[in-house]
Amino acid sequence: MKDMIRAADLHPAAEMHLADYADGKISRREFLTRTTALGVSAAAAYGLIGLPAPAQAQEAKVGGVLRCAMEVKGTKDPRLADWPQIANVYRGWLEYLIQYNPDGSFEGRLLESFEANDDATVYTLKVRPGVTWNNGDAFNADDVVRNFTRWTDGNVEGNAMASRFPGLVDEATKTLREGAVVKVDDMTVQLNLSASDIAVVPNLADYPAAVVHSSFKDGEDPAANPIGTGPYVPQEVSVGQKAILVRAPNHTWWGGTAPLDEIHYIDFGTDPSTMVNLAASDEVDTNYETTGDFIEQLDGLGWKKLELVTASTIVARMNSATSDLFKEKAVRQAVQLAVDPAVVLELGYNNLGATGENHHAFPIHPEYAELPNQTINPAGLVPALEAAGLKDTEFELISLDDGWEAATSAAIHAQLKDAGMNIKHTVMPGSTFWNDWQKYPFSSTTWNHRPLAVQNMSLAYTSTGSWNETGMANAEFDAAMAKALSLANADARREIMVTLESILQDEGYIINPFSRSIYRHAKEGVNVDVHPSFEHHHYKWSIA
Repeated sequence: MKDMIRAADLHPAAEMHLADYADGKISRREFLTRTTALGVSAAAAYGLIGLPAPAQAQEAKVGGVLRCAMEVKGTKDPRLADWPQIANVYRGWLEYLIQYNPDGSFEGRLLESFEANDDATVYTLKVRPGVTWNNGDAFNADDVVRNFTRWTDGNVEGNAMASRFPGLVDEATKTLREGAVVKVDDMTVQLNLSASDIAVVPNLADYPAAVVHSSFKDGEDPAANPIGTGPYVPQEVSVGQKAILVRAPNHTWWGGTAPLDEIHYIDFGTDPSTMVNLAASDEVDTNYETTGDFIEQLDGLGWKKLELVTASTIVARMNSATSDLFKEKAVRQAVQLAVDPAVVLELGYNNLGATGENHHAFPIHPEYAELPNQTINPAGLVPALEAAGLKDTEFELISLDDGWEAATSAAIHAQLKDAGMNIKHTVMPGSTFWNDWQKYPFSSTTWNHRPLAVQNMSLAYTSTGSWNETGMANAEFDAAMAKALSLANADARREIMVTLESILQDEGYIINPFSRSIYRHAKEGVNVDVHPSFEHHHYKWSIA
């Protein structure tokens, strides 16, 4: 039995995934995600299924300024980042150990390679030679160890990485366990987990996992002293207005020459019609996302449309930690089952997706388990409210004023009102909404696509989850999640998913109406891609 995979070898689980692909059980995308997360290179993974690796991009024209319409949020300590837009700015100079690609594969960036042992309890990380920080310091294993120490510190409020590596953490101190992350030599780091964890690689690729320099002071704004390994540096970050990245002076980037001279992010607020007006007046060259009727409008401008099926979603969640209104499960269940996801998808997102099942997992996820259909029952809402003494209580559903999010929340509000709930819909601008987004008793928030369903579930619904918006604390769910994270075999993990999905439905904390296809537009001659997690890989962008 192999201890560790090598460049020409297959991890045992990869052999299983190859058989599943050959039998038609999984898609090519799922095969690439599963195998590359274990350390198989993308080129080798493509070769296993008899396909050539994707062709490398042709030599891009160097030069030019690309303008992208996107909300500009304040940059913050990356481990505290809670939106992709924040990371898309600091991605100019802060890079990642591992990158998640649109084809579903994982690729080493600051790591030259990564390997998992048979049961995913030991990971060996090989640092990429020749990488330097833009202040001239060499990037090495010490940087990797230091960043793991930061990521695993559960005593830092808002640390989005703290709950992602439970096998590395000392439960008593909520910090990195002694011997969990070991520097083998200057270019090698070994992770020794206390339990199997197949989500280590996907979590290292998520946007709060940007790697910072030794001089970075915890909690500071990384734009204030932008020491990084990437090809750009920030010239300006003005929240709500614009952010400008320019080529880093006197820095030889390990990846060669990034084509663009500058990248300008132009903030258009939360009204998508403003973004379309910017496009029509030639003030931007591409955008972060296109939604709803605005897809057709940008098509009409002659812009090229990029689209992708994803697990990106929205969750209307009830918070029992901040409100007594949703303490009783019967109330939550009745609220959940009063809303028809198909109606919400039609009214909120123009049917540009697939209906959800109120458990935050979707068929695109390799471990998704199909459950019996829920029975939508609006007639059950009023009796549940009466039994809880809440019939005359005024409820409030709070949402962002962004187009499709407000429309989706309005559709949920309308169905609850029709079912007899005394409820109002409050729409807030982002400047107000995000101040207390984790505290509202009943509100809607978007959730990014992540390669594995267990990633979002662990973040959002375990009792220790960094982004638990509901206050849910279910010991059976926590135990099942720990088991699911230990199973590389997606079929075995799917059996545990039945439990996880069923508990989420039964607890009733969330209305999770749909997963959505995502769209992006760009002018002809502007070379960008669309990423399932809205990541911007600037070094790939160019202007013909």
